Amino acid sequence: MPKMSLDTALWIAGVASETAVLGLLLYRRIWRTLPIFSAFCLWSLLSDAGLFFFRSAPNSYFTAYLTAAIVDSVLEFCVLIELAWSVLRPLRRSMPRGAFAVVGILVLGVAAAIWPFANIPGFGSLPPQWHVLMRTQQTASILRIVFFLTLSGCSQLLSISWRNRELQVATGLGFYSLVGLAVAMVHTHQTSSSQYSHLAQVEVAGYICSLLYWVWCFVQQEAERREFTPQMQNLLLAMAGTAKTTRAALVDHAEAKMRKPWK
Repeated sequence: MPKMSLDTALWIAGVASETAVLGLLLYRRIWRTLPIFSAFCLWSLLSDAGLFFFRSAPNSYFTAYLTAAIVDSVLEFCVLIELAWSVLRPLRRSMPRGAFAVVGILVLGVAAAIWPFANIPGFGSLPPQWHVLMRTQQTASILRIVFFLTLSGCSQLLSISWRNRELQVATGLGFYSLVGLAVAMVHTHQTSSSQYSHLAQVEVAGYICSLLYWVWCFVQQEAERREFTPQMQNLLLAMAGTAKTTRAALVDHAEAKMRKPWK
C-alpha cells in the first residue's frame, strides 16, 4: 500500500474539519445569525475539494486558484462586516436606518488604510494581476488580525465573551491570518522549492487548527448575549448617528458638485 503524502493527509484533514464545521453550523443553527460566515465555510469546502483535483493540470489549477482566491477575499471582507454587525445585535433596533451600510463603510475604510502597508517585499516582481491578488489577500489577513485584536480587547465594553460566536469566529480568523501573514513574509526569503512546500504545509496546518478550534467551540452551547451598559449604548448610538450624518453630507456635497454648471 503506497504511503500517503503529507499534502494529501493535510487535505483530507482540512476537508474533514471543514465538513465538521459546516455540519455544526447547520446543527446549532448558527447559520441563522451568521449566514455569510456559513456561506464562506461552504465555499471553502467546495473550493478546497475542487482545487485538489486540479493539481495534475497546472494551467487549469492556476485559473481555478485565482478564481477561488478572489471569491475568498470578497467573502472574508463580508464576514468581517457581518461579525461587526452581529456584535451590535442588542442595539440594532435602536440604531438609525442605514447603520449596516455605515458598518460596512467603516470596515472597508480600515481596509483602505491597511492597503498601503500590505505590500510585502518580493511581491513586486510578480505579474500585475498576481501582485494585486497577493496584496489584497495580505490586506484581508491584516484586517482580520486587527479585527480580532480590537474585538478581544474591547470584549468587556461590547458585552461579549469567549463563549459568544462573534468572538469565537474572530479568534479562528485571526489565528490562521497570523500564520498566513508570517508564512508570506518568510516566503520572501526562501531559497528552494522544498522550503516553499514546507511553508505552504505550515499555513494549511494553521488553517486546520482554526477549524478544529471552531469545532470545539460550536459543539458547546453559546452563552446568552448580554445587553450593553447604558453608557455604551449612548456612545454607540452617537457614533452611528455621527457616521450617518457625515455620510449624508458627503453624498449631498457630491451631488451638488455634479449639479454645478460648468464655467
